[in-house]
Amino acid sequence: MADRAMGVDREGRDRTARVSRATKETQIEAEVALDRGIACDVATGIGFFDHMLTQVAYHARISLRVACSGDLHVDDHHTVEDVGITIGAALRQALGECAGIVRYGSAIVPMDESLVLCALDISGRGLASLDLPIAAERVGDLGSETVAEFFTALARSAQITIHIRRLAGENSHHLIEAAFKSFARALREAIRIETPGGSAPSTKGML
Repeated sequence: MADRAMGVDREGRDRTARVSRATKETQIEAEVALDRGIACDVATGIGFFDHMLTQVAYHARISLRVACSGDLHVDDHHTVEDVGITIGAALRQALGECAGIVRYGSAIVPMDESLVLCALDISGRGLASLDLPIAAERVGDLGSETVAEFFTALARSAQITIHIRRLAGENSHHLIEAAFKSFARALREAIRIETPGGSAPSTKGML
């Protein structure tokens, strides 16, 4: 269940959205503001995941609020996936018609011995392709397998194409953090308003 509560400025001055999602497994509220500077207030019940979402807000230079109550007594899968769905829906709504945005973004982020690439396209077609082998089963209280689930859920819900690749590194913590940071910095470039008042950056006239 998603509810659009705030409008989108065509020139990108106040691109904001708030989305709520309630299932038998999770209850989530997410709010994003793309042009109000850095702010972050996230509480998912998974400490390392909260840390990663904080990295997204900081390095994408956006405002992000997430409140989630999930069935963590089962495992962390439902929470991580559903948070991805909800943040993705909020991004999609905040972007609106994608008028005047750059659309594409990429970043290569090092973290000590690790090096991770993210390239993305706000394409209107949701897809996540990850080559991010992580040796540890868990990092903190986050299951390593859920990293791919998060990006897949977000990509589909936001209708963004996301590619993430490990270029170097073995440390599981470093690889995951570099992945989130590279995604954030690629997103920061892609959502930037390049042509205020312009149309969607596609020869089709829409994304």
